[in-house]
Amino acid sequence: MVQSKTANKKPANTAFKQQRLKAWQPILTPKTVLPTFFAIGAIFVPLGIGLFMASEKVNQVIFDYTACKDITNSFDTNRIQNPPPFPITDWRFDTVSDVCTLRFDLPTDFKAPVFMYYRLTNFYQNHRRYVKSFDSAQLAGAVVPVDKLSVACDPLRQPTPNKKIGKSNVIIANGAQYYPCGLIANSLFTDRIQNPVLVSQNVADPLSSTYEFSNQGIAWPADLQKFGPTKWNDTEYKDQIPTMLIPPDQWVEAFPEWENGYNSTNLPNLQKWEAFQVWMRTAGLPNFRKLWGKNEVKDMVQGTYEISITYKFDVQKFGGTKSVVISTISFLGGKNPFLGIAYMTVGALCIILGIVFLIRHMIKPRKLGDHTYLSWNQPQADRGSLQGGQDGNVVRS
Repeated sequence: MVQSKTANKKPANTAFKQQRLKAWQPILTPKTVLPTFFAIGAIFVPLGIGLFMASEKVNQVIFDYTACKDITNSFDTNRIQNPPPFPITDWRFDTVSDVCTLRFDLPTDFKAPVFMYYRLTNFYQNHRRYVKSFDSAQLAGAVVPVDKLSVACDPLRQPTPNKKIGKSNVIIANGAQYYPCGLIANSLFTDRIQNPVLVSQNVADPLSSTYEFSNQGIAWPADLQKFGPTKWNDTEYKDQIPTMLIPPDQWVEAFPEWENGYNSTNLPNLQKWEAFQVWMRTAGLPNFRKLWGKNEVKDMVQGTYEISITYKFDVQKFGGTKSVVISTISFLGGKNPFLGIAYMTVGALCIILGIVFLIRHMIKPRKLGDHTYLSWNQPQADRGSLQGGQDGNVVRS
């Protein structure tokens, strides 16, 4: 029998297999470690101070209007019970129109650009099923049959047939679908925040003017390509829109224009509805803010403002709160002192450790490469203790 030549061939002894690859193994000595600590401190502390000062230059007001629904129906500057949270000076709630009207103080002039956000707490947009609950083709405008829609839209993919839409007489047909489908769209923030009106400028002559916030240009440019107007109006099914395309349940309750369902003239144009696009980009944390509008031209002057908010989004069912945030920005974005504080803390800690190690080195220096610290140069008792610590067994002398 002829034995194969490769049968007894030994594997090549490469540098990788023999662990002889080139590597850099720095020797940590006081001459290298101490300057590194002081250098990090010298860089991080001034950088942290600069970041913190940039954050402090951002002007911002936040007012929580969650409890506005529980107050009286008229302004009462002498109200003692349930006082409004700072910086709200007064508020009222109209039970007929569900409109919360509040007044707040702007402590200083806000230089353009000025941004308005709404802020929610305890709302988990990062839940796995919630994040996946949409159909990308439907959002892009394609006509997708209900059986072809993503199953991730369940349970808000197909409405129950033979039921009325809201208070109308429109009956949902078999094979109808929610437009848009999914949990994200149905939970859309439905409060409508009006532009604030300046009612007093803290001067002798009262001034009344409206500060305009635009809701255009608030979505990410990358998101604009994901949404498009639906093509249902361009198909033979145009006449079936009222019974085949159904607004999400929360939209029927919150938006008067859709309380009787859709038709060929009132279908939402998702391509131009940037507030919807902002909502569809889910947040990673339970407490978040989303952009509502911006003004890049006009400064917002100091004074007392009045703002009206249609109160439709219920936060009490998930134990959350809702607020309005009006803010300017710096070169780093919005107000966020954490980054500056983190840099200053790390820098100060490095300087303190550098000083401690320097004092220790000056008082009791250790000779570099001193062989007397090796285990076989230690007394018998110390060697036994050392060996016991390494092997797990105590060696007695």
